[in-house]
Amino acid sequence: MGIIQRQGIRNSIITYVGIALGAISLIIIQPRFLTKEEIGLTRILFSFSALVANFAPLGMNSTILRYFPYFRNRDERHYGFFGFMLLFPLLGFLLIALTLYAFRDYIIARYVGQSKLFTDYFYYIFPLTFFLSFISILTAYSYSIFRTSLPALLNDIVVRIGGMLLFTAYFIKWLDRDQFVALFVGIYGTQLLVLVFYLFYEDRPSIWVKWEHYKEHRPIRMFTYGLFMSLAGMSSMGLRYMDTLMLGTYKPQQAFLNALDIVGIYSIAAFVATFVEAPMNALEKIIVPQVADAWKRNDIENIRDIYYKSSKYLSLLGGLLFLLINLNIDSLFQLIPDKDYSLAKGVIFIISLGTLINMSTGNNDCIIYTSTRYKILTWLLVGLVFIAFINYKIFIPLFGMEGAAIATALSATLYNLAKFGIIWRLFHLQPFTIANLKVLGVIVVTGLSVYFIPSVNNPFADIAIRSSITGSIFGALVYMLRIVPEFHHLIPFLKKK
Repeated sequence: MGIIQRQGIRNSIITYVGIALGAISLIIIQPRFLTKEEIGLTRILFSFSALVANFAPLGMNSTILRYFPYFRNRDERHYGFFGFMLLFPLLGFLLIALTLYAFRDYIIARYVGQSKLFTDYFYYIFPLTFFLSFISILTAYSYSIFRTSLPALLNDIVVRIGGMLLFTAYFIKWLDRDQFVALFVGIYGTQLLVLVFYLFYEDRPSIWVKWEHYKEHRPIRMFTYGLFMSLAGMSSMGLRYMDTLMLGTYKPQQAFLNALDIVGIYSIAAFVATFVEAPMNALEKIIVPQVADAWKRNDIENIRDIYYKSSKYLSLLGGLLFLLINLNIDSLFQLIPDKDYSLAKGVIFIISLGTLINMSTGNNDCIIYTSTRYKILTWLLVGLVFIAFINYKIFIPLFGMEGAAIATALSATLYNLAKFGIIWRLFHLQPFTIANLKVLGVIVVTGLSVYFIPSVNNPFADIAIRSSITGSIFGALVYMLRIVPEFHHLIPFLKKK
């Protein structure tokens, strides 16, 4: 079994355990233990910090994935690449912190009217940004040495368990709100410390840079690449978190809710919808270093094969998750005691549909930004941020939460179609085969078959019945249409055993 398969299996298990924990936290624990406003507070704090933290490393997280193969030498401790990469988030965080402090009054003024609770805890953005920026750097380094499981375990499982324990402690009044917010930020500080100890134990990196080895690789070229990718990453994160940040500045259409209430409701709905993209996140952790190595060897056929398979399998897994979420949506909201959350049913459908469309194009991001044509992606993203901003300005006042979802799905779809066109034009690669049409047919037939099944009164029973029927029909169709050849190779082997 190859390294992609081994780590892919481990990461998939971790990802789906994380999904289960996320569902428990978001659907069962948070709506019961936190107010909608407090959920909105945690989401805006994280979204704002994650957005600016993406710029703090000055693109070094992408530079690591692109250039580390040229420095990989365990005997030489990678020529001090670890120490070299840490210089960038240190400098970047200093610039970010000074900028945020200089514009603090303007930022607070934008939110104080509709999201005052966020402005009360504005200064927690600084440590949270620091933690998240260094976590991204160390995670990228871990991926580059082909150690992907522990970062995934920390991010998908440990952080969520820590969050659930924190929400519980706050609910039973072991903590006041100030302590709750401080410990919420502290969870990510703990994640950072564990990553540091893990990497020093696993890889024994050196912080002393052997500068003579870097001259032949032209550090200025690496720095330029990092700046471009930093701009691209900032734009990408803007697309990911702009909806939450902009919702926090608008007066809701529902008079009985404030902006942070809407952010809390929307965040839970959007998180449920993004379960669909979980396979893409798991796969990307594995294939980015592989594609970077393939570009280094100019192995186009390997890249083409990865592109084909990523499109097919992401469409397949994403389609199944899309069906499981949307066919069970009414029962899922019955599990939440506060009926205000059911206002976001449309948000889940719109965002999950947009995500499914985007997954059908495969992991096209990594093909572009690990190639020599990475600058195109940067300019594309910058332009798309402006388009997304306009979309949010148009759709949020018209449709509220659903408007934010429409703008998010539309912007992401335009972005992925543009990437598809660029890869096709520049590298003569495209991911689609007849298997993609088969997958689309499986999704449509399964969805129509289950949608008209009558509901039962118990939401747990209804979810179990619908999920079982959905999985059975979906799996049977996939097998009959021979979409996954591995199934047909595996079954005779199991029979023989």
